[in-house]
Amino acid sequence: MLEVEICRMKMKNPTVLAAGVLGSNASSLNWAARSGAGAVVTKSFGKEPNKGYPNPTTVEVEGGIINAIGLSNPGVETFQGELEKLEGRVPQIASIYGSTPQEFSEIAGKVENLVDALELNISCPHALEGCGASIGQDPDLTHSFVKAVKKTVKIPVIAKLTPNVTDIVEIAQAAERAGADALTLINSLGPGMRIDLETGHPILSNGFGGMSGPAIKPVALRCVYQVYQNVDIPLMGVGGVTNYRDVVEFIYAGASCVQIGTAVMYQGLEVFPEINQGLLKFMKEKNYQKVEEMVGLAHQGRVR
Repeated sequence: MLEVEICRMKMKNPTVLAAGVLGSNASSLNWAARSGAGAVVTKSFGKEPNKGYPNPTTVEVEGGIINAIGLSNPGVETFQGELEKLEGRVPQIASIYGSTPQEFSEIAGKVENLVDALELNISCPHALEGCGASIGQDPDLTHSFVKAVKKTVKIPVIAKLTPNVTDIVEIAQAAERAGADALTLINSLGPGMRIDLETGHPILSNGFGGMSGPAIKPVALRCVYQVYQNVDIPLMGVGGVTNYRDVVEFIYAGASCVQIGTAVMYQGLEVFPEINQGLLKFMKEKNYQKVEEMVGLAHQGRVR
């Protein structure tokens, strides 16, 4: 009942390990797959190694966390070795970033044969200059980056979009026109910050970062709902998912599957089987035979 298919990827359930959480090496990705995730997304990596920002890089706030990791990663050459160790239990998605369309394409070409799909991180609110939300906030840049990668690889390309825009539908449609096979909605909200009362300084070394967790779920739901009405490619919902009820809301809004990130930090990888058990029970109670029947139900009676 829980099986879904998105971008030719067959998943045993609609839950996905989100980028940036336990995805920095093969062992953690395999662990998530064995624990019950329907698919896994790597931590974002780029062309060259990047140390990211110094600690502290995360701080807890009411309803979630703010993080400014700074896209720390060992670079594509090293990450290739980790991708080669993946067990292939579930679909594997590589999250990549870069500062130019050519850089994205180069990285994509190096890992195309090691993963099932690519997620383009064009939306990080605390990334290095030229590598983050500035790309995903511009429809023309979004189009050029997605198009460049699509010309390079044959595997599915998923664009991860930022909520920090005036009109996310415009950005989503630009990605779709460029050939994106699916969209991930949304990256973290912000940037936001906290200030230490004793020192009077920002707590994060970078000053501010992106917010994730339950507090951003209403924004993420709204983005999925709006975009679903205006594109014809599948959506991956992400933002504040902690239980099966959150998953149902995202699916009703139009998501074909849902990524889970911050909840893993609080609940561990047990969050995947717990959510899937709750979702299965809910579907049986409501007489749903498959997840696909639920996608977009919040739009019944509305014109797309």
